[in-house]
Amino acid sequence: MSILAEQIETVRTASTMGVTGRVLSSAGMTVQAVGLPVPVGSLCEIAVGSDRVILAEVIGFRRDVTLLMPLYGGPGLTKDQRVRHVTSSQKVPVGPALLGRVVDGMGVACDGGEPISADMYYPLHCPAPDAVSRPRIDTPISVGIRSVNSLLTVGRGQRLGVFAGTGVGKSVLMGMMARYTGADVAVVALVGERGREVSEFLAKDLGEEGLKRSVVVVSTSDQSPPLRVRACYVATAIAEYFRDQGADVLLLMDSVTRMAMAGRQIGLAAGEPPATKGYPPSVFASLPKLLERSGRTSSGSVTGLYTVLVEGDDINEPISDAVRGTLDGHIWLSRRLANRAQYPAVDVLESISRVMPNVVDAEQLAAAERVKRLLSVWSEIEDLVNIGAYASGTNPEFDLAIQMRPAIETFMRQKIVEGVDYAASRGALLALSEEIEKADAAIGEKAKCRNAAPSPPEATGRRAAGAFRGVP
Repeated sequence: MSILAEQIETVRTASTMGVTGRVLSSAGMTVQAVGLPVPVGSLCEIAVGSDRVILAEVIGFRRDVTLLMPLYGGPGLTKDQRVRHVTSSQKVPVGPALLGRVVDGMGVACDGGEPISADMYYPLHCPAPDAVSRPRIDTPISVGIRSVNSLLTVGRGQRLGVFAGTGVGKSVLMGMMARYTGADVAVVALVGERGREVSEFLAKDLGEEGLKRSVVVVSTSDQSPPLRVRACYVATAIAEYFRDQGADVLLLMDSVTRMAMAGRQIGLAAGEPPATKGYPPSVFASLPKLLERSGRTSSGSVTGLYTVLVEGDDINEPISDAVRGTLDGHIWLSRRLANRAQYPAVDVLESISRVMPNVVDAEQLAAAERVKRLLSVWSEIEDLVNIGAYASGTNPEFDLAIQMRPAIETFMRQKIVEGVDYAASRGALLALSEEIEKADAAIGEKAKCRNAAPSPPEATGRRAAGAFRGVP
């Protein structure tokens, strides 16, 4: 958006007169005001003192009463305090100075550094790119993870979900992707995280090198629901800015589930009826509006990776099901693999990348299918092998899966400090596929020799004796 267009938009959306109201009552997280005819989503200020105001967002209305939810809590709310309308068109400051910085849900620096100088302002809520004008996704992008790059290849502009329960390694995986991605810019949204985990993620998971080309948006679990929801839209708007500058952006959002939980709190406070598992319909309506904003345009791309915190490791719970149906694929992190110290704990058989056939060649696709087939066979016979109930040589495919299991496990494992680009991941997959072919051929030769071997003399003698006694 040019400076002139931005100024025209500001004039168009500006209020021609001051709109003020009064606090009528406050209950829980909701403030009721009268005499405040402003749209839902507007930003208002509540004067709680001579020199202090509380920012609040309009979440609904009932007849003459406007419902607001403060963005920042604090004491001092009383009846008849003045409520002033600030804007109905919320925007976020953007610019190259954001790189390497940590901002809050308002887009303001919270890393202790200098204030960020904005080149322009981007709208917080805007429509997704037009479906017909979107270019096809036909180019792979590296996310720095060998198993994902090779077996679940991500396309430039794809939207992918990372599904996992608590403590399975989502944050570590996100940090590795932000550090080792092939994208020009990484935008990381930490929504509903514990305050302790934010500094750990910045120092340990993301690291100094990863932060240099990243923008981190933080809204911790103790902050208000509107601020947590807003952080997701701020991160998306920042990603859209860099995309419009011609960059390939990797947008990492952790997590969509906590955003949905915040939306549930807002919806219920506004009087919306609960639907599935207490989530109001507005939550399920807002998910596609946010997720569809990622993608590829004529100027650049936003590759979206959205983590979903699966409640009780149930991948079919409402939010997981709604997100999975909207995205272009999903990565499932398995607690079983994590307990076996396989990191990243990517369960390839439970994961899918819907654009992979469009962005890789036939050779890589065939190699990936070969590895997935052996993983599937191993999952079928693992219990038999562990209890010693399988006899070697009974089934050549079973023998191949058992023989190649150590090599496949080594291929799937990756150290936190190890980044693997797309070319290296593809090369490692093809080398593993060639090793599988050689092992398969050797097992086939052994089977041929075993079938062609003559019968033991004792058995031959028994057959002869039987024939002599007239036994057919």
